[in-house]
Amino acid sequence: MNSLTKIIKYSFYDTWRSWWALLYGLFFLVISVTLLYFSGDFNKALVSLLNIILLLVPLISTVFGVMYAYNSREFTELLLAQPLKRNNIFLGQYLGLTLSLMLSLGLGLGIAFILFAGTAEESVHLGMLTLCGALLTAIFTGLAFLVSVLFEDRVKGFGIAILIWLFAAVIYDGLLLAFLVIFNDYPLEKATIGLTLFNPIDLSRILILLRLETAALLGYTGAVFNKFFGTASGMAVSLGALLLWIIIPLVIFLRKVQHKDF
Repeated sequence: MNSLTKIIKYSFYDTWRSWWALLYGLFFLVISVTLLYFSGDFNKALVSLLNIILLLVPLISTVFGVMYAYNSREFTELLLAQPLKRNNIFLGQYLGLTLSLMLSLGLGLGIAFILFAGTAEESVHLGMLTLCGALLTAIFTGLAFLVSVLFEDRVKGFGIAILIWLFAAVIYDGLLLAFLVIFNDYPLEKATIGLTLFNPIDLSRILILLRLETAALLGYTGAVFNKFFGTASGMAVSLGALLLWIIIPLVIFLRKVQHKDF
């Protein structure tokens, strides 16, 4: 077993020993079972669950990520004193935490998946929802780790991390809406699609709504999204954009830690 695998395993079990990851999964289990059980419409329950996931998964991933990165600083310094590659140390910590959060989310939604997904189509919808939740977990955990290495002060780093989540979850949508209103007289189809790719939360929301065939609720904008993201190539572009949201912050993070003096 190489050093990377050992660090991933340690970080994974360290997160689960704290019980926070277990409570995280239990929360989504209770919420998803409650919504699916008491709702008479599977798609409506899934839309409600989608809104909760898009709000809380990035927030919890950000908070967990930045707290873990700062709180494990002493352990990280101990590992750096050993004959281990820096990339293995930090990549292992990131993957261990990310996988533990993904597992918690997957178990919470997966049990509901087993209990309430009556048809193959409903199973696909829940699977897509779980996939987007997992991708958002990886994205915002990576952003949190990047913030932790850019800002030495814990309070400042925590504040910046929360601000990133707030911008992606709330502020970006307001700015996009203002842009669409101000330039309403111009053809904005391509610009709207392009701007959507710069926000992983919006991108995940659109992918799920299109799978549920509720794009009509978005009006003209929904028709534009459906024309692009509803195709196989559009789906590939959107998933590729989400993967880039994972890779780019992680690469920057690993480059920064190579030169950081701990």
